[in-house]
Amino acid sequence: MSDDTPAHILRRVFGYEHFRGHQETIIQHVMAGGDALVLMPTGGGKSLCYQIPALLRSGVGVVISPLIALMQDQVDALLQLGIRAAFLNSSQDSAQTRQIVQQLRQNALDLLYVAPERLNNPRFLEFLDSLPLALFAIDEAHCVSQWGHDFRPDYARLSILHERFPHIPRIALTATADKPTRREIISRLGLENAHVFVTGFDRPNIRYRITQKRPPARQQLLSFLNAEHRGDAGIVYCLSRKKVEEVAEFLTVNGWTALPYHAGLSNELRQQHQNRFLREEGIVIVATIAFGMGIDKPNVRFVAHLDLPKSLEAYYQETGRAGRDGLPANAWLAYGLEDVILLRKLLSNSEADEQHKRLEQQKLEALLGYCETTQCRRQVLLAYFGDDLVEPCGNCDSCLEPSATYDGLEVAQKALSCIYRTGQRFGVNYLIEVLQGKGIDRIIQNGHQYLSTYGIGSELSTDQWRSVFRQLVAGGFASVDIEGHGGLFLTEKARPLLRGETSIRLRKDSPRATAEKKLIRNEQHTAFTGTDLILWEALKAKRSDFAQAQNVPPYVIFHDSTLSDMVIHRPDSLQALSRISGVGARKLERYGQSFLNVLEEHTLTYQDISTPPPQKTTEPIANTVSMSSSYTVKALLEEGKTPAQIAEQRNLTLSTVYEHLAMSIEAGKIQLRQIFSREELSDEAIDDIEDACLSSAEGQIALRPIFEQFNGKYHYGILRCVRARVVREMAGD
Repeated sequence: MSDDTPAHILRRVFGYEHFRGHQETIIQHVMAGGDALVLMPTGGGKSLCYQIPALLRSGVGVVISPLIALMQDQVDALLQLGIRAAFLNSSQDSAQTRQIVQQLRQNALDLLYVAPERLNNPRFLEFLDSLPLALFAIDEAHCVSQWGHDFRPDYARLSILHERFPHIPRIALTATADKPTRREIISRLGLENAHVFVTGFDRPNIRYRITQKRPPARQQLLSFLNAEHRGDAGIVYCLSRKKVEEVAEFLTVNGWTALPYHAGLSNELRQQHQNRFLREEGIVIVATIAFGMGIDKPNVRFVAHLDLPKSLEAYYQETGRAGRDGLPANAWLAYGLEDVILLRKLLSNSEADEQHKRLEQQKLEALLGYCETTQCRRQVLLAYFGDDLVEPCGNCDSCLEPSATYDGLEVAQKALSCIYRTGQRFGVNYLIEVLQGKGIDRIIQNGHQYLSTYGIGSELSTDQWRSVFRQLVAGGFASVDIEGHGGLFLTEKARPLLRGETSIRLRKDSPRATAEKKLIRNEQHTAFTGTDLILWEALKAKRSDFAQAQNVPPYVIFHDSTLSDMVIHRPDSLQALSRISGVGARKLERYGQSFLNVLEEHTLTYQDISTPPPQKTTEPIANTVSMSSSYTVKALLEEGKTPAQIAEQRNLTLSTVYEHLAMSIEAGKIQLRQIFSREELSDEAIDDIEDACLSSAEGQIALRPIFEQFNGKYHYGILRCVRARVVREMAGD
């Protein structure tokens, strides 16, 4: 066991100031030899829960991972941090395998990634018997569940670890598991005595949005992408291989770099497309559910569904691949009646046993309820996983643009009556034509122009009636005749509604003319302007140079969030750069000076023309206030301008202006109250922010944890100015 501590490893190796959620407790539990089941949202930092104990315990940590691509990515990232890591899988030749085996025998590896199939190999188990083992980590543990679409039979056999290595701690981790799946994981892996850590399921940075599908849905998708995600990486999910190919071609024709991915493609082409997605910027993958599990790309800015997923678990897992870096991301879904009919048909035709079908039916009903809800979508989604969100999230379509509802009893009775009187054998389009009193040949041939329901629904448009029928089917009042030709029939649930014994409220969908105009902007972290945007692009270019030279994804060098912090904080020394989140000791050594050179070149190029270049110095920031900063202070005090007005006048970002002011506060040139009135920033608010600054670990006052502590209530610039006052007071001035 090393004399190092988890907190020191977190800072020195990984470059983070603070643990999140239950991370530290989980790490201490595993280090002490305890077993654990960890449920933590994607992007919540699950990997640290076994990587840090593996570094601190003697022996090698064995990580069971389901996908070769995931192993490769994680090992690449660990090697960048200076961690001794390797993987064993079928992609390697015998020479590579022998080299890794030799490293293991020499105790020269901290982490080894393997597929579950290898752990069912008796020879490999015998080899493990000869090694000092730190722990077993079972990643993507939901693959053990026979009810999930990611089921892997070899995962179900991993109970052998407990039987063969009873004294080696095991940690099973997943982001996707409802209560039945958790029970199955515990049972199949022999984790009855394990401590269960549930760190919530909320992904607050993801904006959930569902739109009414209006053919062609791919045009709706294009409008969404063009409006909000130009240049971003993302995933588009479709149900069929044919649709994947069509949508990928459609997006390509319309100026997007879109690549198909499905099981019908060759292994070589799938691997090529996946590698491009991981290593290039702005690639869109159009895929079936064959793509995604274990994809570690942090800057996926959107996940879009053109077809309904099969369950809320699948939806949560698939949308969770967006925004792993914690920055804003979109989960967008186009949903229509045809999706409901198709999923019910697939379920009916399934060869599963009745118990499985009943469970899948319950999952489908929960998914439809989520799609039709007028409540906060995040509250509904989290409640499904047993996680309560007290207040509406304010970051989903239901919160941002609440749907109107209306008393739907009369229209529901008209629709259900029409189903009944036409013989419970016709589809939605025909039923709507009857309700609207259309004089088409088919209606006349059937004699349905004489029905009491003929023409009683002329007040609603075709789209409005489709919405009514969709909600009635989703609500279980009508169902689809799968054996026939998709005709609707009544269920028992329809009787009290027809008799007026119960009420129903229906959602009022947006009219076709305005639906696509009401896109909700989700501001991205890359929304820099002016010279900040130039710096952002320069830092990304430098990152790409390193990534291409080493044939690794760019995010393995630095995450977007780390580059974003460089733009915001403008570190001017290795020491300052080391305080940026995500910059550990090894990365500072390997890349620090190169990125500082980019920052310095940018400063020299884009400083005020009238201002001489700042002299390089090792003095504290308090003694190096630039003339540009002095001009900002002058504009504030003598010209009476606000920080926002200064930013607009000088074509600077507000963050840059606040940076100037913070430098001047730390230098003693200006007081905090000369910037903010008590109406803008109360004394109580300043006290709260100062308390947060003073409680930062080891005197390193990082702004991101403070920003998150206040849930984004205060602009980074405000926090920076208050921090500057704290730093000056701590210096004794």
